[in-house]
Amino acid sequence: MRRILVVGASLAGVSAAEELRAQGYEGELVLVGAEPHLPYTRPPLSKDALLEGIDQTALQLRDEHWYAERGIELRLGEKAVGLDTTHRQLRLADEATLDYDGLVLTTGLAHRPLPPALRLRHAHQLRTLDEAERLSAALAGARHLVVVGAGFVGLETAATARLLGLDVTVLDVAAQPMSKAFGPEIGIWFARRHELAGVRLLLSASIIRADDEPDGTTTIALDSGERLRADCCLVGTGSMPTTDWLRGSGIDLGDGVLCDPTLATNVPDVVAAGDIARWDNEQFGESMRVEHWTNAVEQGVHAAGRLLGSRDPFTSVPFFWTDQFDAKLRCVGRPSIADDVDILRDEDARLVAAFSRGGRIRGAVCVNAPREMAQLRRAIAERTRVSDLTRDCTPATPTAAAAATA
Repeated sequence: MRRILVVGASLAGVSAAEELRAQGYEGELVLVGAEPHLPYTRPPLSKDALLEGIDQTALQLRDEHWYAERGIELRLGEKAVGLDTTHRQLRLADEATLDYDGLVLTTGLAHRPLPPALRLRHAHQLRTLDEAERLSAALAGARHLVVVGAGFVGLETAATARLLGLDVTVLDVAAQPMSKAFGPEIGIWFARRHELAGVRLLLSASIIRADDEPDGTTTIALDSGERLRADCCLVGTGSMPTTDWLRGSGIDLGDGVLCDPTLATNVPDVVAAGDIARWDNEQFGESMRVEHWTNAVEQGVHAAGRLLGSRDPFTSVPFFWTDQFDAKLRCVGRPSIADDVDILRDEDARLVAAFSRGGRIRGAVCVNAPREMAQLRRAIAERTRVSDLTRDCTPATPTAAAAATA
């Protein structure tokens, strides 16, 4: 291959470009990104970066010299809008085209379209560096933050805002936070942590109307009859793979870019990695798409090897984390596919849960429990039965909150 394009200046994209050079690829290598910034890490945008101030240099994955030293051409601020796989050409928003011999797709996620009631001029969303800078400036002059959506980003931002001294209210239609990812048991524990820290949670709540006010505040009317007035509002209603630009290209799509177990697409010399890649994970015997940091790094590396000729399948046990106040949640495996949940420890500052299907452990959540996390990660990889877990993880006496879910 004489020229490889990596489309998406993301963590997965940078990892793929780095691995291509590490494996000896000496041809042209171009990294294309829609944002004008050097590729950066996203997890701190809702946590440390908001708390301590946005430092673009500190957030960069690599500095500009790193790319130059490796002969990686940067095409930043140039959005991909189309792909001709017959003639092997990438089309950019300015109507320029780039030829390629090999292609790595790493365009990541975009915000899910907002419902009409939440299309507000004054409301914030949080995914990009520019959005984080605008939110940080707004929080600096705010007293009351309302967060719509009790997912990871919403709760992390809520925790950060409380540490900054703001009054914080979190709204969600679900009965518990993070319920889509874990079900009610984990959400109940985190709801308790947030409420103890002074966050007000309004769950099972529907927004009837939301309005921008002339003074820059936002008024939100709930189905309960309550009206909230916020001088800063964050809407976190989820994300979706950035794949619209690939429609008509011939690449198979379906909640992401569809890949075989090696991360290859149905089109020759085109692979995908990171948040957009849906692949057959032979470790779990299912098709999955994983939207987390560790997966982006590992898949970027693997996709590079696949493009250069490897045929090894990408098998992994997904791993991700969220930090909220002093609670460090680490999740491994696939809790979302479980039939049963066993709470192995439930304490004021620590939580351990095993998620199983057919009696075999398929996922685990550990909060402030690194030793148990290592043990359960091995158990998932070995497809251990829950009944065979070591006595180090025998159930503790449940708290009232955990017992309420039984």
